Amino acid sequence: MDRTAGPKRRGPAGGLSSNSRSLSANSLTAGGASPKPSPASSRRRRQPPRPADYKLQVIIIGSRGVGKTSLMERFTDDTFSEACKSTVGVDFKIKTVELRGKKIRLQIWDTAGQERFNSITSAYYRSAKGIVLVYDITKKETFEDVPKWMKMIDKYASEDAELLLVGNKLDCEVDRTISRQQGEKFALQVTGMRFCEASAKDNYNVSEIFLKLVDDILNKMHDVPRHELSNSILSLQPEPEIPPELRPHVRCC
Repeated sequence: MDRTAGPKRRGPAGGLSSNSRSLSANSLTAGGASPKPSPASSRRRRQPPRPADYKLQVIIIGSRGVGKTSLMERFTDDTFSEACKSTVGVDFKIKTVELRGKKIRLQIWDTAGQERFNSITSAYYRSAKGIVLVYDITKKETFEDVPKWMKMIDKYASEDAELLLVGNKLDCEVDRTISRQQGEKFALQVTGMRFCEASAKDNYNVSEIFLKLVDDILNKMHDVPRHELSNSILSLQPEPEIPPELRPHVRCC
């Protein structure tokens, strides 16, 4: 966070002009004395940036084409590209946020959804403090793959990792094949997993889900009791305006 500039320094008593100060300096030099920089003319040294209070690693997993890269880039750079290429292996970005008065440096790893990269991406589960599992609400097969990804989490991730299930592409409501209730039901079956729907394209709930995940991580690090399971269903922004006929199975929390 940028620091506000401090009060301007006042000039020496008597209000010498810049020309007067130059003459005084020249006369001192002529007499053999080394001029000392005046406090008014010396530049204030820039303070080094405050180091991060916490450094956390978060990984994003899920099947190919669900929008993992788009979610990461929307959160870190506030950008979105329709022609987003599939991730090969892993990619990452850094994002520094402030929460609870603390400076937190997030290292966000975007993993490939293709099965052939599983042996590479599995190594990134171990040190992750948070895991974002993404599916596409318009593609049934990506939701059917969620149990497969949960097996990867159980096999490689720390038991302390915070879990967040995200139904992405809420902007494509007209093409929805997975209801909100289906996502909620799955999340409720997994201890400690949160659930939310989002849209990287419309920038709906993107920053909020990452910040809530970080907040949960901090709670665990400080031994704060977990919220009741009924609070695991996140509704972080007002529901987008969608015609009722397009939302027969969507329940607002």
